[in-house]
This record gives sequence, C-alpha cells and structure tokens, in this order.
Amino acid sequence: MNKQHLSDLLHQVRTGNLTVNNALDRLRNWPVEILHSARLDHHRTLRTGYPEAVFGENKSADQLIETIGALQQASAVVLATRVSSVKAAAVTTRLDGLTYHPEARIITGNDRFIPRDIAAGTVAIVTAGTSDKPVAEEARITLQWYGHPVETVYDAGVAGIHRILAHSDLLQRSQVIIVAAGMEGALPSVVAGMTAAPVIGVPTSVGYGAGLGGFAALLGMLNSCAPGLAVVNIDNGFGAACMAAAINRST
Repeated sequence: MNKQHLSDLLHQVRTGNLTVNNALDRLRNWPVEILHSARLDHHRTLRTGYPEAVFGENKSADQLIETIGALQQASAVVLATRVSSVKAAAVTTRLDGLTYHPEARIITGNDRFIPRDIAAGTVAIVTAGTSDKPVAEEARITLQWYGHPVETVYDAGVAGIHRILAHSDLLQRSQVIIVAAGMEGALPSVVAGMTAAPVIGVPTSVGYGAGLGGFAALLGMLNSCAPGLAVVNIDNGFGAACMAAAINRST
C-alpha cells in the first residue's frame, strides 16, 4: 500500500465505485500482516517511502516462501536480499513470477508496482574493482525496483586513475553517487573530489589479510579529507541504495 493506492481507494469510496465494506476488506491486513515467520509492514511505503524488504540471509526457504508469497499479494514490489542460490531455487520453484539475481543474491517480483512517477535524477554506481560488483549490484537492483534511474561504472579504481577520470561527465551530471571499494577504500575520496553530488561510500570485504574483511576500507573512507562523502556499513549495498533513494527523492 502506497500513497497512490490509498488515494485511489479513498476516491473510489467517495465516488461510490467501491463500498465501504469492500474497502475494509482491502485494508484488512493493513498496516501489519501477521504471518508465522514475520510481521509484514504494509504501511512502510506511506511512512518512509520505502516498501517492505526481506532480509533473507538467515531465513529458511520455508520462511522466505511464506513472506515473499504474502508480499506478492500486496500492491508493492517484492525485494528479498541476501538469498543464497539454494534457497532461491526452492522459493522460485514454489512461487511463480519471481526473478533471482545470483550476483546480487536478490529475489525480485511484482515489477508492475515499480514506481514510475519519481521525479529523480540519475544515481551513478561506481566500483573500484570487478570483485566489488556483487555489492554494487545489490544497490543497483534495489534502486531500480524503487523506481530510480541508475548508471554504472565498474572496475574504475585508483590503480588506474584514468579509468574514473574518463567518466567525469557522468559524475558531474549524477544526482547522487554510490562508490563501492575494498582494499584501502580510496576511490570514494577521489570521486567526491570530482563532483558536487553527494557520494555514498560502501566499503567492501575485498582485500588481503590486513584489509580485515573490509575494516581497512571502512576506516579509510571514514577518514576521508574529501567533503560530501558519507559512509555505510561494510558490504551494505542495500543500505547505500536506500540512502541514495532518499537523497534522490528530496532533490
């Protein structure tokens, strides 16, 4: 249930095209639908601008089937993150109309409910290396299912600085930029120094032993001297996408 759906429902009641009882039937599981494995927040889009999303990493296949199946019946996009290929196979076998994106580990569905009326600019997603791409893909798919236009620049790290400099035009015209980088995490600082757009750094758990599973990149980004750079948690492509969406909606 989003603002447009609720407005349409109230308009139908006012014009007599829908009875009060029928409207109540549609709202019966709103704002919260209680399942065995979850409590679905159907009010979230109205309240925050983001639809309910499912974090699938520690859920069983049966829990995902119940939760995603309920979301399919709602007037909202289906987005389940951190779903392994094994659990995704079980879910998509049981439920029709879903797509699994293996690199991002995301299940999507109900694409007819992707917002088409968001007055938003382009979100650019940049990675330092190809190894950072899964995190970037999590961000890209999340943004696209939330209705935001996205362009990508992958494998443009500071070891070959000309690779990111070649995309300065895109960086200049983007409304907000997500930069995913592991190792020393230097690329977000470079990008933030090339554009007036807000930059969201995503440290990734890519690197050798001293990288400490992304902590070196995280600390490097947090200590950046470049203004206009904010940082989310390690490997948190979904969180970066939500922040980018919030910035993009407000501009």
